[in-house]
Amino acid sequence: MSDEPPLTLHAHPLSSYCWKVLLALYEMQTPFQQHAVAGSPKEDPVLTGYWPIGKMPVLYDATRATAVPESSIIIEYLQQYYPAKTVLIPADPEAALETRQWDRFFDLYVHNSMQKRVADRLRPEGKKDPAGVIEADSTLATAYTMLEQRMATRQFVAGDFSMADCAAMPALFYAEAIHPFSKTRPALAAYFDRLTSRPAARRVIREAQPYFQYFPFHDSLHPRFLEDLSTN
Repeated sequence: MSDEPPLTLHAHPLSSYCWKVLLALYEMQTPFQQHAVAGSPKEDPVLTGYWPIGKMPVLYDATRATAVPESSIIIEYLQQYYPAKTVLIPADPEAALETRQWDRFFDLYVHNSMQKRVADRLRPEGKKDPAGVIEADSTLATAYTMLEQRMATRQFVAGDFSMADCAAMPALFYAEAIHPFSKTRPALAAYFDRLTSRPAARRVIREAQPYFQYFPFHDSLHPRFLEDLSTN
């Protein structure tokens, strides 16, 4: 009988949405293995065999012969079928709804806006989308203002550490390099520091460090994220 864990995460260590799931897996201490997606996800035959849309991450559960796409759905799946001491979605319906609301907030308004800026940086001259960049920056600024107000009185965005914070860490990590918030929004900056100081987050960042050179805004990453995170 194989000793390999039944769960395989198809992901890339630089991908922000993959970070979200990796953070959840490490926080829950759930055994899993990784299939590294090289190049375009749409050209990875294993990933597209499970999810023809060709988007990362995808979790494959060999025990249930089930492929699970989309970061939030993966975390929901993990909690339902592989429960751990760490609970990322509260059992209380009202608290669970709040967690899901802020999970969507980070994905839709921070994460996606950040990725619009990255995509535009990668476009060749003549194919840029200046209007899209302006819209993305405006959305980020509004989101930062809302988060600054919310985090002024909170440790985490929705009760205890949750799926919403798993969404927040990678979104804010890359957004800070693209459209900085730390010097003008102290409560949000303190929240971001709390997130990135967690052992699970440090592990995710450490595993991505060899790939940071491929991030279009890598020169804007804070030096502390380029240091050796294995011991400090």
